[in-house]
Amino acid sequence: MDDLSAWQYAAIAVTFVWSGFVRSGLGFGGAALTLPLLLLVVDNPVVFLPVISIQLLVFSFATVGMRLGRVDWPFLGRSLAAILPFKIAGVIGLLNLPSGILTIMVYLITGFYAVSYILGIRFTSRSKAMDFTLFAAGGYVSGTSLVGAPLIIAVYVKYVAREKLRETLFVLWFVLVVIKLAGFAWTGTDLQLIHQLWLFPAALVGHLLGLRFHAMLGRVEPDAFLRIVGAALLAITVVGLATALWPQTSAT
Repeated sequence: MDDLSAWQYAAIAVTFVWSGFVRSGLGFGGAALTLPLLLLVVDNPVVFLPVISIQLLVFSFATVGMRLGRVDWPFLGRSLAAILPFKIAGVIGLLNLPSGILTIMVYLITGFYAVSYILGIRFTSRSKAMDFTLFAAGGYVSGTSLVGAPLIIAVYVKYVAREKLRETLFVLWFVLVVIKLAGFAWTGTDLQLIHQLWLFPAALVGHLLGLRFHAMLGRVEPDAFLRIVGAALLAITVVGLATALWPQTSAT
């Protein structure tokens, strides 16, 4: 990110405000609802994933640090046992797949989420086998791109009380992100630490706004908000896929 234009830096900063907002406001989506936007600016997920990962660690700790009593530790432990093998497999895939393939994967997954938000379809699990399938898929997708949260949450909402859900999810994201960052460090991937100096404050602004929004969600269902997000994500997906699949056309 050292040779971008002024508009690109501005777009990235605004997107990280959005990242902080949805992460603290909804308890998920810091990557799933943000990475597709960032890929319209720089078409390489590995550039942004270290930045998002480090911010997720900081904000997860800040959000949950004084609320550990609200974490459903027994279910967290059981879910990690199912998720971790697939998470590790996903990280291996991330470090070996070409950036173009990763970008297309992110947009396809995002498009799937977008349609579900627009139609009001909720991912649900009705059996132990489905629980495991969603954990496996969510773990792998989280490993490759950090956008597996909606699949994992579909199981969590079934077993974790609503008042404990956000805090439990933040601890889960913390553990999963530590694994991803360990993979980045092991392979010598650039963690973009210098860019945290200006992107972290942007995410902090969004984080504080998201905390206020989260307080409102206790009284208001977020379905309408998610439908708007879904429509925007679907438009972004169409543009992003066109850019990824036909770069020569989009560049002319």
